[in-house]
Amino acid sequence: MNGISLFANVGIAETYIKNHNINIVVANELLEKRAEFHQEMHPNCKMICGDITNADIYKEILKNAKNKKCDFLIATPPCQGMSVAGQMKENDPRNSLIQFVIKMIKELQPTHALIENVQGILKTCILVEGVDTKVLDYINQELEPLKYFVNPVVVDSADYGTPQTRKRAIFLISKTSKWELPQKLAKITVKEAIAHLPRLESGETSSIKYHYAKKHNERHISFLKHTPSGKTALHNKVHYPKKADGTRIKGFATTYKRIEWDKPAPTITMANGSVSSQNNVHPGVLLEDGTYSNARVLTLKEIFILTGLPDDWNPPQWASENLIRQVIGEGVPPKLIDSLLSSMPK
Repeated sequence: MNGISLFANVGIAETYIKNHNINIVVANELLEKRAEFHQEMHPNCKMICGDITNADIYKEILKNAKNKKCDFLIATPPCQGMSVAGQMKENDPRNSLIQFVIKMIKELQPTHALIENVQGILKTCILVEGVDTKVLDYINQELEPLKYFVNPVVVDSADYGTPQTRKRAIFLISKTSKWELPQKLAKITVKEAIAHLPRLESGETSSIKYHYAKKHNERHISFLKHTPSGKTALHNKVHYPKKADGTRIKGFATTYKRIEWDKPAPTITMANGSVSSQNNVHPGVLLEDGTYSNARVLTLKEIFILTGLPDDWNPPQWASENLIRQVIGEGVPPKLIDSLLSSMPK
């Protein structure tokens, strides 16, 4: 079956879709660099770059999807307006982008559709003809008359083959029957996923593609070396984060923090290249001198693995490290989508 991807980012969510005899042949992405990235990763897909709220862009997407007889739709609209990591502003215009997804489903009428977002979408209201309406109620009101079964669920990617905790709301939509969740899988720990990779300190490289360490400043390195696995440097008694003038830096317990070896990784965010952001520092190994190795953020290779990307996943050569880190931080762990599709009604 042919499929369409809306708010496609660079196509990370689509990585394993072909395993289910689905070919994504049409995609839409607002940002040009991401659209180019997607096109290079998915050369057989018709990428339409532009704003879906623009009438001409919307018509072009719909026309191509109809011409290619798309019978499956996946959509991952921007979530910043509903995310606890964002500002969660009431009536954030990005919250209403879901209406363009539902409009597309109504006009295209695919047999199956999957909409992914943050958990906050289940409590979010949008303006529908001037009335504050819960997104969940809106979707049901629009799709049930068309004989769609709508199953809203909250899932954690760590339960479906990904060594990373990432809780998401998913709308499983089908005309065939209720789309049930697949059976959960055993959790994969950080140790099981990346412990085999060579040790790297700040600025070092290895013979493994994409396994090279970002260069950090000496102050960051000094306090991270004294931070145990799973702990934040903010709690160090001597070697704690400080400004150039020696003033102690304060912050949340998730900042300047090493991740744990024996659990799936915490959610990988867009700011995964910063030691001062959330849960970004390698777990490290205790050395003979009492310090801890790998005083750095995760390498790209480590992030690829913890996101569930295949070993041969190769981003475009022109893509900067920052762009790659950002799109992965915003991407949907592809093995989660792979698992969900395994239980899609026939």
